[in-house]
Amino acid sequence: MTTAKDKIRSIGLAALATGMMTTAAFAADDTIKVGVLHSLSGTMAISETTLKDAMLMLIEEQNKKGGLLGKQLEAVVVDPASDWPLFAEKARELLDVHDVAAVFGNWTSVSRKSVLPVFEELNGILFYPVQYEGEESQRNVFYTGAAPNQQAIPAVDYLLENEGVERWVLAGTDYVYPRTTNKILEAYLKSKGVTDADIMINYTPFGHADWQTIVSDIKTFGTEGKKTAVVSTINGDANVPFYKELGNQGIAATDIPVVAFSVGEEELAGLDTAPLVGHLAAWNYFQSVESDENAQFIETWRAFTGDDERVTNDPMEAHYIGFNMWVDAVEKAGTTDVDSVIDSIIGVSVPNLSGGYSTMMPNHHITKPVLIGEIQDDGQFEIVDQSDGLVAGDAWSDYLPDSAKLISDWRSPLSCGNFNVATATCGGKGS
Repeated sequence: MTTAKDKIRSIGLAALATGMMTTAAFAADDTIKVGVLHSLSGTMAISETTLKDAMLMLIEEQNKKGGLLGKQLEAVVVDPASDWPLFAEKARELLDVHDVAAVFGNWTSVSRKSVLPVFEELNGILFYPVQYEGEESQRNVFYTGAAPNQQAIPAVDYLLENEGVERWVLAGTDYVYPRTTNKILEAYLKSKGVTDADIMINYTPFGHADWQTIVSDIKTFGTEGKKTAVVSTINGDANVPFYKELGNQGIAATDIPVVAFSVGEEELAGLDTAPLVGHLAAWNYFQSVESDENAQFIETWRAFTGDDERVTNDPMEAHYIGFNMWVDAVEKAGTTDVDSVIDSIIGVSVPNLSGGYSTMMPNHHITKPVLIGEIQDDGQFEIVDQSDGLVAGDAWSDYLPDSAKLISDWRSPLSCGNFNVATATCGGKGS
């Protein structure tokens, strides 16, 4: 005869066999499950493993406060291993097998695109914490990372206004985020009078390691009498050899500054930062931000990891914001029911780590400050520029003709992610 204890033991063994991690061994009926969908292996593990740890910390801290709706939260962690189709399989597992109330995860846009049909089909909730290319607003997704108008466009404006840049290298990893972002940036630069001859675009595969020829080409491009900069949408561990090769070829920030959209404190922790001092990154948060909220977050993070040197970064703050928005929306709705939470989360405001508040907008994007940081020799960033107040994320770029006519508003009666104001019609699912 199988006893209740035997059943509990079987559940625990099954969890170990599948690599699932939980914050505590509670029975399913007594917990609210939260999915964590980040690569713990493969080319994106350099960036995503920290986000998994951040989510475990946030869940642990919420449980210390009494949990949610009188229940403890239970983290269900899966590893999609930087394999984009596997992201969809793991998302389905989280929603269909583990019945999680919400999922926090993904980094690359190609992985996000892979899971969108799953969240639509199974009516799940995804909180996406990384800067992306825009051109999307899905009912089941909340975008807590930066849209192009909260990162890419302000970064270019900074280089135009403060560095006098006239020639532009748009260097990215070969997938949807860099290609679409660079399409927007190319249109934006041309609207500022930049010619085709002064724009160089280059794409490399994930994990690209041999940068000698490309960096040499960049160096040559920058020696024609016009101030040149690199706008980098290079993702993952390819950043390590890229920056190393910049140093090898003696490209200093004073010669050709690089502004990166996917390099933060975590990525710099694995680099010799001496040759990189002065290069830039555009984010909505840096560890060096001075605020009481940030000081407390860093202290909690280092206590959780047991590492007094462990750094924080922008996507971690995005998870901090998104998780607290979800908690507030669940409490407001009095339930984890997906439809109720989707309705209740619009307008929710929670503290960010810069000392202000971020708000979930009707287009499922949030308000954020925009910061430009300069790399220091200790791997931190000195903030050299900051937006006046918060910037609301724009799902559809004003610089692409087809997108300029679109707005997103998931409130009733519009309830549309891509409403065409010229034709007064909804285009469908929002992408």
